[in-house]
Amino acid sequence: MESHGSRSCPNCTSADRDGAGADEIIGHGSFRTRSGRNQRWLCGTCRRSYCARTGTVYFGLHCTDDEFDLVAKMRVEGVSISAIARIPGRSRSTITRWLERAAGTAKRFNDEQLRDFEIKELQADELCTFVAAKTNATWVCTTVEVSSRLWPGCVVGRRSYRNTERIFNQTVRLGRIVGLTLVTTDGFEFYQRVVRTVLGVAAVYGQVVKTRRNNRVQRVQRSMKLGTAGQLDRLLLESEDSETLNTSFVERLNLTLRQSLAYLQRRCPAHARCLRRLDEDLALVQCHYNFIRPHRALKFGTSCKTPAMQAGIITRRLLFRDIFTQQDPSGLLALILTFSIRRPAPISDRSAALLAV
Repeated sequence: MESHGSRSCPNCTSADRDGAGADEIIGHGSFRTRSGRNQRWLCGTCRRSYCARTGTVYFGLHCTDDEFDLVAKMRVEGVSISAIARIPGRSRSTITRWLERAAGTAKRFNDEQLRDFEIKELQADELCTFVAAKTNATWVCTTVEVSSRLWPGCVVGRRSYRNTERIFNQTVRLGRIVGLTLVTTDGFEFYQRVVRTVLGVAAVYGQVVKTRRNNRVQRVQRSMKLGTAGQLDRLLLESEDSETLNTSFVERLNLTLRQSLAYLQRRCPAHARCLRRLDEDLALVQCHYNFIRPHRALKFGTSCKTPAMQAGIITRRLLFRDIFTQQDPSGLLALILTFSIRRPAPISDRSAALLAV
């Protein structure tokens, strides 16, 4: 019999899985689907069979894995949902349900993997967009760790003190402060208070305020808010990327986000209709940016690393297939499947009485 010990059984509990051996999962026939022939496996511990898609985002889909991956790739390259639907000839609602699955898995992957990275130089900024109507302004707050180009924090909502505190607490909780940290932002009023509260004496904080006229930068004013001039000079001397106080790296990240997500593109009809969809698509873009997309600034010789590789989180560049084929022990996939299934319309009282007869 063919052994399949490299894959754990999704039906077993953690206690059962600890005692399972490599030869207790064997081949159990195959079955034909629209996407081809799939293998089934039998677990010797729980005596239940499963297929290769069980417990993954591909389970229950009437498409190939390559087609689902292609939809996710097009989404993170700035293609709108309507355009994605026209390419494979699928309906818009089908593509939307697929992207909901992909975004849920990407968000869970971000929560599990974006941890224990070094924070040496941090930059923060906000990106303005709108949801449903142009009068409903929404801000995407982001942070970037400059030395690795990692994008650890993302908060969607109002431009307020609460969200500013959330983005810094999220970044510091996930990462690891290494000595003094150089933090640079623009002149938004709440940044100084939040940096002092969250980082305290562990941060040297400066602001870069740009004065514009006719959409052109006329003057750049740099000022120290926390720390001393000697500490700033030492951190800039040790930095491999910054020679002066700047917000260039987080602004470049904002440009990448506008190019990667149709919801954020300027003068584009593909705006977000609800806040939840914008947040889900940002989770998918964040996963792609950190773990899949090679960063041109991280090219060393012939190899080009991703930000997660540079931060030491992973050792190789991942693919969407590596993320989507991971089993979901938390039950999040089951919740996604539940809400993605179309529920029947409610039965009226008269119809219910006729059915009862």
